Amino acid sequence: MINVLIVEDDPMVAKFNKQYLEEIDGFHLVGIANSFDSAMEYIKTTAIDLILLDIYMAGKNGLELLKDIRDNELQNIDVILITAATDVDSIQTALRNGAVDYIIKPFEFERFHHSLATYKGKFHLLNKQGALNQDVLDSEIFHQREKRVSLLPKGLSKSTLQVIFNAMEELKGEAFSTDEVAEKSNISRVSVRKYLKFLNDIGVLGERMTYGPVGRPTYLYTYKESNKSAISKFL
Repeated sequence: MINVLIVEDDPMVAKFNKQYLEEIDGFHLVGIANSFDSAMEYIKTTAIDLILLDIYMAGKNGLELLKDIRDNELQNIDVILITAATDVDSIQTALRNGAVDYIIKPFEFERFHHSLATYKGKFHLLNKQGALNQDVLDSEIFHQREKRVSLLPKGLSKSTLQVIFNAMEELKGEAFSTDEVAEKSNISRVSVRKYLKFLNDIGVLGERMTYGPVGRPTYLYTYKESNKSAISKFL
């Protein structure tokens, strides 16, 4: 498991980051800190692999925390910034101090999930291998090779994809759920979910997670019409 510390002074944002993190396998939340000082207490007493770090905090800010971690070699901690700061100076400072990603608020679950999933892949690769060759570095660490999908995944059919795509086009312009596509296409929810995942993987759909009144997560999708060409070869 990857031990994660959330550093965020807004309780509601911290709660959502915690809920998002719990949706992704392989991560263990060790705590939530709301200030520079409380974060340092965790760092000094708890084994941490990754910090999800906001910049804006009362007192010393997140960039100062990141710099302290690097200057004082406080554990081998990776940092992903999750912040509303969009100025180039903040971004450059974060990257120059070794931030592995920079997520700008507000963000969708899709972006959060991509960041954590990418980090998890790199983390396990670098912690399980004694050496890496150039091909692995390029494809898995620096992502210099684009992963292309040329065939439908096993279990998916062209005819069913067309039906689901037609249903999606009727729903374009608004966020929609798996249930809505299932109802409109007369295809089971389980099957629809597989096709929506595929369409999300090739960039035709955007995905985000919302929480209902009782805290139950629901995935909503948006049709990225500008990426329509990505599906044409499968229909």
